[in-house]
Amino acid sequence: MPTFVNICVMEETPRQKKVATAIQHELAAMLQESIRNNGASNLVLSITKVNVTIDLSLAKVYLSIFPPEKADTLLKGIQENKFQIRHDMSQRMKNQLRRIPEFSFYIDDSLDYVDAIEKALNQPENPIRNPKEPNKRQKN
Repeated sequence: MPTFVNICVMEETPRQKKVATAIQHELAAMLQESIRNNGASNLVLSITKVNVTIDLSLAKVYLSIFPPEKADTLLKGIQENKFQIRHDMSQRMKNQLRRIPEFSFYIDDSLDYVDAIEKALNQPENPIRNPKEPNKRQKN
């Protein structure tokens, strides 16, 4: 008898969405304030998305950093100080959340991906504009 694997993709609950949104707003304000206080100029940091687990114990935070050359060093600094960030967040959100989730920080490279697609579409070998031209990947 064949066995079937039931893959269940669960949507975020309303509670997860509310917690993720609250964390996103507070964390963005806190990190931007920290950047301003440290005197870093020509640096833009934004939080593009926060995913919270169902038990609200872990949060994946996706950061967009401009200019991209500073992204790795800034991400490394944030990851080294994530325990202090969590403590500061607990002080800021003590009236909203009982427990602050543990943070995992990632670089959001979706804008780079979109930019690469736009550049590929603007090439002279654009398969959408010139469907009759043989593509490099097509067999002749």
